[in-house]
Amino acid sequence: MATITAEAEVQRLPFSGGRHGAIAARAGAHLAAYAQQHGDGVTLAAGTGFILGHDPDKLRTADVAFVRKDRWNDPEGFFEGGPDLVIEVISPDETYMDVDDKIHDWLSGDTRILILIDVRTQTAVIHRSLNGISHIDITGSLDAGDVIPGWTLPLRDLFVS
Repeated sequence: MATITAEAEVQRLPFSGGRHGAIAARAGAHLAAYAQQHGDGVTLAAGTGFILGHDPDKLRTADVAFVRKDRWNDPEGFFEGGPDLVIEVISPDETYMDVDDKIHDWLSGDTRILILIDVRTQTAVIHRSLNGISHIDITGSLDAGDVIPGWTLPLRDLFVS
């Protein structure tokens, strides 16, 4: 199990609202079903800790995360390194600085694809690297490229009541 040192900065995050939770759950369930059917890897729920760096230690959790089977070591504690794919639902109360910090932390911590879903605008941004960005509107679909080949999810499906 990983040890978080005294140098680590602890941030308390507010609880998310019901809409945020419903969108994250839909995305995670869809991803998990596809990954299980195709044997691609493991989909992880919010609350799973990923160690993205040391000195000071940097620990994050995502709304939904996915680790390819060749990297999954079934840790009892926190996963060392970033997941291959992260889905973050951006809440209305998050600031641009909060979102920028997430982008930087995940992509600097070995995450290959970061999907940010904006609840307010019903859009998404897919970061394939620090420079590769795709903007998706409500008529488009999310995908995970070569991380989970063939997986797509119409963005509209996440906003169904």
